[in-house]
Amino acid sequence: MKPDQRSFFILIALIGGLAIFSSTLSKTPVLPLFAHALNASPAEIGWIVMASTLPGVLISYPAGALSDHLGKQRLLLASLVVFASAPFLYLLIDTAWQLMAVRFSHGFATAIFGTVASAAIAERYTADRAAKLSTYSSITLVGRSIAPFLGGFLISLASFNAVYIACAISGVLALGAGLLLRNDAPAPTVKKERAPFWASLVAVLRDRGIMLVSGVEAAQYLVFGAIEAFLALYASSLGIPAWQIGVILGVQLVSIVFAKPLMGRVSDRVGRRQVIIPGLLVGAVSIVLLPYAHSFIGLSVLSLAFGIGFATVTSSTAALVADLTRNGRYGSSMGVLRTVMDVGQSIGPVLTGWMVGMAGYGSAFTLLAGILVLAALLLGLVFKET
Repeated sequence: MKPDQRSFFILIALIGGLAIFSSTLSKTPVLPLFAHALNASPAEIGWIVMASTLPGVLISYPAGALSDHLGKQRLLLASLVVFASAPFLYLLIDTAWQLMAVRFSHGFATAIFGTVASAAIAERYTADRAAKLSTYSSITLVGRSIAPFLGGFLISLASFNAVYIACAISGVLALGAGLLLRNDAPAPTVKKERAPFWASLVAVLRDRGIMLVSGVEAAQYLVFGAIEAFLALYASSLGIPAWQIGVILGVQLVSIVFAKPLMGRVSDRVGRRQVIIPGLLVGAVSIVLLPYAHSFIGLSVLSLAFGIGFATVTSSTAALVADLTRNGRYGSSMGVLRTVMDVGQSIGPVLTGWMVGMAGYGSAFTLLAGILVLAALLLGLVFKET
C-alpha cells in the first residue's frame, strides 16, 4: 500500500471511530433515560428513538450521489460539522419534542458520514477492498461498544449534560481530524459519467447485481435488528439474570469486531459469494437453534455464532457492491445499499414483535432463519459473479 493510501485509511478510521463514538454516546444508554426525565410517554420515547434512524432512509442515496459530483471531502466535512455542533443542542432541551427534533437532525450526520466514508474507502482500495471496509467497520464498532459503558458511568457520576459534553468533545475532535483530509482520490480507471442526479439513481436501481446484494444486506440487517431487540427479552423470559444477558449480547459484538477484518481478507482472496453464502447459513442455523437453548452457555454460543455469521456476510456485501459499480458511481451505489439496509433494519424488530405476539419466540426465530436461507438461495442461484 502506498504511504498516502495508508495515511488516508488511518485518518478516515480515526475520524470514523470518534464520530460514531460520539453518535452512540448520545443515545446509549442516555437517550431513553433523558427522555423519561423529560416526562416523555412510552410512545413518545419510541418515536424519539426512531427519529435518528429516519435520516438514513431519506438522505443516504442523495448524500452518496452528491459525493460523486462534489467530491467525498466536502460531504464528509459537512457531516462532521453536524457531529461537532449537534451535541451542544442537547444542553438546551426542555421538552420531549425538542429532543425528538435534535435526534432527527443528529441522524443526518451518521447517515451522510457512513455512506460517504464507505464510498471513499471503496473508491481508493481495489485489491484489498473488503479487508479495508471491514477493518474500518470494526474500528467504528469499538467506538460503539465503549460508548455505553462511558455513558452509564458519566450519568451515574455527574449528569446527562456531562454525557453530551463528552459527545461534543469527541465530535469536535472528529471535525478537527476531518480538516486534515485531502481531496486527492486516485484517478478513476474508467471515466465517470456526470449523469443527472435521478439518472444516476435509475442506473443503480436497474443494476440487478447491486440491488440483489443490497437485498441480501437488508435481509441480514433485518435479522440483526430483530435479534438485537428480542434476544435479550427471550433470555429474560428464561429467567436468565441481567448481567448474563449482557454477556450473551456482548460476545456477539466481540465476535463481529474481530471476525470482520479477517473475513474481509478471506473475501478478497476467494471471492465475495463464497464468503457471503456460508455466512448467511451460519446465521440461519444459529437462530433456528435459539428456541432449543435454555441456558446461559447455550445462548452465548449461539450468539457468538450469529455474530460470526453476521460479520462474514457484512464483510463482503459493501465490497461486492463496489466491485459491481460502474462509471465510478461509488457514492450512489453505497447510498442505495445503505438505504435498503436501513429499511431492512427498521422492519426487523416490528416484524419480529408481531410474530412473537402471534406465535411465540420459536416461530419468530424460525421465520428469521428462513429469511437468511432465502437470501442465500437467491444469491447462489441468481448471482453468478464471484
